[in-house]
Amino acid sequence: MKLEKQNTNGKYPINDLKSGESWRLFKIMGEFVEGIDSLRHLGPAVSIFGSARTSPDHPYYKKAEDLARLFGKNGYAVITGGGGGIMEAANKGASEEDSDSIGLNIMLPFEEKPNPYATTQLEFRYFFVRKVMFIKYAQAYIIMPGGFGTLDELFETITLIQTRRIRKMPVILVGKDYWGGLIHWIKEKLLEEKMISKKDLNLFFLSDDPDEIVRRVVDFNSTS
Repeated sequence: MKLEKQNTNGKYPINDLKSGESWRLFKIMGEFVEGIDSLRHLGPAVSIFGSARTSPDHPYYKKAEDLARLFGKNGYAVITGGGGGIMEAANKGASEEDSDSIGLNIMLPFEEKPNPYATTQLEFRYFFVRKVMFIKYAQAYIIMPGGFGTLDELFETITLIQTRRIRKMPVILVGKDYWGGLIHWIKEKLLEEKMISKKDLNLFFLSDDPDEIVRRVVDFNSTS
């Protein structure tokens, strides 16, 4: 495919489809196709988000592992970002129950290798494609302590539910000490200044109890 048009600096003729933005669309489509083909037969699942920096001796690591194991016992697959820390712990807990343990890795120059506990591993170049896979195949979203990436996943999921772009599902924050300040700010600033409505506070739930978390997810999906 030949195009006479040049780019903005006038130096490089666009004479190859692969050198333009159009080729990137095929890459994006390819990631969607691969993700959907790999996960379309997945049964009930939960997505567990959290920091890649959490060490194996940290209480949050242990809690993520126990929580994933408990979900596995209740017939749920576990989907994570496939990296270390909380993601590794969750994949480990699920694999110990012989449950499907999914790792959706992102290609970053500074990230460690995928953890060895994901029984199905997919690699993504584009964050937004990866996010679709997190959300599309989950019956609940479990938010463990994490940084900017975890916050991004939390608020995007809540926004999609709030705007009814996806069906309502349990969004459960794990760690009252960790998330308590954020929730206080949401109530004090967003709610008080009418940036959100009171009913929006029902879009998420806070808990430290793995049994309660799993029960809420199981009960929600048994009645929906």
